[in-house]
Amino acid sequence: MQRNLVETLVGAVVLAVALGFGWYAYSTTSIRGTRGAYELTARFDRADGLAIGTDVRVSGIKVGSVTAITLDPATFFANIRFALRSDVKLPDDTVAEIAAEGLLGGRYLNLNPGNADTILAAGQAVKYTKSSADFMQMIGKFLFSATEDKGKTGAAPAAGSTQP
Repeated sequence: MQRNLVETLVGAVVLAVALGFGWYAYSTTSIRGTRGAYELTARFDRADGLAIGTDVRVSGIKVGSVTAITLDPATFFANIRFALRSDVKLPDDTVAEIAAEGLLGGRYLNLNPGNADTILAAGQAVKYTKSSADFMQMIGKFLFSATEDKGKTGAAPAAGSTQP
């Protein structure tokens, strides 16, 4: 009888810990959904690093998340749809940009509010966007331009060598 009581108590403790972890995950992540939120869209020429669920931030504070990423087959632009908290009202001249958390970090959608008097309504598009920088492409251009410059300048003749 004592063994059954110990097993029951251990099982109850394990269940309580699992429920605690579940509650913590639910309260600290975006699992809860976007109740009370409204959606906006933005068009980018490249959407590197963004995925559904990516953070949307204003002044470094998470205010929403990306809900859809689609390709416009006519223009080949990336259409990003994102949900924002209902208490965040953005001016009409807001700039949306894809920013990096660090040199090797992930990407997020950063919103820089402007000073316009009109506010973006649900379903409207952010007019001004700035795409992500491709660090690997920039590094490649730098490396190849450095080797091309070295080849173009030519080396000075060594001391004691004869020129024809």
